[in-house]
Amino acid sequence: MLQIPKLKKLSFLVYGLGISGRSVISFFKKNNHKNFKVWDDDNNNIYKNFRPKNLNQALKEVDYIILAPGVSLLKHKNLKKFKKKIITDIDLFYLSKNKQKSIVVTGTNGKSTTCKLLAHLLQKNNFKVSVGGNIGTPILDLKIANNSYVIIEASSFQLSHSKFIRPDYAIFLNLTNDHLDWHGSMSSYLNSKLKIFKLQTKNQHAIINKKLKSIFFKKKFKSKLVVPKDKNFKKIKIKNDYLISNTNNENMNFLYAFSKLLRIEEKSFIRAMKTFKGLPHRFEIFLKKNNITYINDSKATSFKATQSALSSFKNIYWILGGLPKKGDKITISKFKKNIIKCYVIGRNINFFKKQIKGKLAFSVTKNLKKSLIQILKDVKSQKNINKYVLLSPAAASFDQFPNFEMRGEEFKRLCKKYA
Repeated sequence: MLQIPKLKKLSFLVYGLGISGRSVISFFKKNNHKNFKVWDDDNNNIYKNFRPKNLNQALKEVDYIILAPGVSLLKHKNLKKFKKKIITDIDLFYLSKNKQKSIVVTGTNGKSTTCKLLAHLLQKNNFKVSVGGNIGTPILDLKIANNSYVIIEASSFQLSHSKFIRPDYAIFLNLTNDHLDWHGSMSSYLNSKLKIFKLQTKNQHAIINKKLKSIFFKKKFKSKLVVPKDKNFKKIKIKNDYLISNTNNENMNFLYAFSKLLRIEEKSFIRAMKTFKGLPHRFEIFLKKNNITYINDSKATSFKATQSALSSFKNIYWILGGLPKKGDKITISKFKKNIIKCYVIGRNINFFKKQIKGKLAFSVTKNLKKSLIQILKDVKSQKNINKYVLLSPAAASFDQFPNFEMRGEEFKRLCKKYA
């Protein structure tokens, strides 16, 4: 295993100059580590003094390659033969011998909200806490206080190449088909997430979805297993619009199990959950007007992510569409009774039409503005009932927007303008 005292004797290639790549360079400079090179496929002029003249030669010579999360080996075949050298910025955090307690959260859906809930819970109970990783601030950019907890949201991209990650508390929320174009297979996707348990010791904790319990035992991981018990959590009543979706309810069950490990009293847990304010674009209830509730769930980029919203209410006017995930299917039999009508947007109209035709009333509206205008006409026929206008696209945004955040912001702007 790489040891930090030897860090200055080792050489690195930082591959990819996104947010995490730049934070690694900043980390090296702060620690006066000069033996590193920088490569990016697009930004040829950035850090040009650190850019190797021959990439393949540099890949051979360096001790470790720190790879940006978005770089897939399936698309960068020159990196494949150096796979044993590849690590991530999260690895550098653990190799820095930080004395803080760490909590790593992974899963397909609900990671960011769970991380924020954890931070809120700890802060409300007088723990010092920092949050970083995939959620926004790169882990190496965090200003971490002594005797604190560090919460790390870890994507499958990051975990795929991590080799030294060893959290005190590892939380695996759920698993559904996602990012298969990046990982190549469901098995590869699952194995990347299981890395959060691989190096844990018997004194550390693994909190895992009950459906994945058998896999944990099969892999013979050494940490203390905690499987959240639904029956204990179901007795607790928490009123908070931000946490009303089924996904949030499931993930709070994990928090409840975690709170018991830290001996946080149940009253304190409930008080913290009641005062939590959710993240934008994740089942975000942002407007209520004329018996209509408007919900921005733009972060739902797969149908599995959308199911939670569809199961949470009745009388839904559902905006669906975008760039579908590889292998995704729309199965609405369980939720059909909750949906009044569907509005299909994006450039992949036929994909979504085939899956809902004959099952739901729908209109092809192509974009958010036309969808909302049509919805406001349609709702007039439904009087004296609570109605829900839901953007939960079950698809990525890239056919019409640079990211799900911009899609969600545009939806909110249009709702406030036309409602």
